[in-house]
Amino acid sequence: MHSDDTFTQKATEHEPTTRSTEESSTERTTLTFHAPHRGLRALLASTPTRVALATGLTCCLGVAAYAGTRQTPEQPERTPVAEAAAERIDAAERSSRSLLREDAIPTSTSLSPTDTASPTDTPSPTDAPSPTDTASPTDMAEEESTPSESVPPQPVAGLTQIQMDNAKTIVDVGTEMNIPHRGLVVAIATAMQESTLLNYANASVPESQNYPHEAVGWDHDSVGLFQQRSSTGWGSISDLMTPTYAATAFYEALLQVPGWQEMSVAWAAQSVQVSAFPDAYAQHETRATTIVSALV
Repeated sequence: MHSDDTFTQKATEHEPTTRSTEESSTERTTLTFHAPHRGLRALLASTPTRVALATGLTCCLGVAAYAGTRQTPEQPERTPVAEAAAERIDAAERSSRSLLREDAIPTSTSLSPTDTASPTDTPSPTDAPSPTDTASPTDMAEEESTPSESVPPQPVAGLTQIQMDNAKTIVDVGTEMNIPHRGLVVAIATAMQESTLLNYANASVPESQNYPHEAVGWDHDSVGLFQQRSSTGWGSISDLMTPTYAATAFYEALLQVPGWQEMSVAWAAQSVQVSAFPDAYAQHETRATTIVSALV
């Protein structure tokens, strides 16, 4: 007898001894109900059944575990790649939101002080022509008053260009020394007689030919525009061959002659030169006057 039968028997012993007809019917029903339980127990007691139940239970547990670990549709499982993509999307969204916020900030359309043209962008005073770059009225007046610095003087009184240039040198030196107009005429007339207004070297003085000259003479040791002699104390050969020096030496000697301004042109020239032909200078007075007038 199974243990289940013992349990049923014990339960029956505790019931009252007096039973009604209804209890008899209930007992029959109970007896009829117990019959299937005994077959189920016998089925469950068999080894194949137990193995099948264990296998099924294992499967159910596995399914339950899988269902428990599976995420809901609202929270889908994310792979590392999906998580990285999601992070990039989030970063892009945050960046776009920040840009939208910046665009929403009102900005002034007027130029800031740094946007406006700075003083260095505009033409500075140094970029514009300075007064020194343009010709001032003073400079223009000086250029007009001294055209001889750039343009040679126009020859007059039958002179060549070289003679006129030498005449200008003599007049310019006298003007700087504040020599009166008559003194300039005396100097030009003297040079016209002595050298025909040419800078002479001397064949007897070889050194004189080492300096610029326009002609060569043979009169003693006389050289230059005024045929001055180094041996009589007029100066060195190099000095006397320089037209400006020769003219200066003549004017200084003229100023040493007492009353030269009341003298005739010829006699004033003779007082300086001490020539063997004192009247020769007079022939050049008219032309000398024309030359000086053209250069002053």
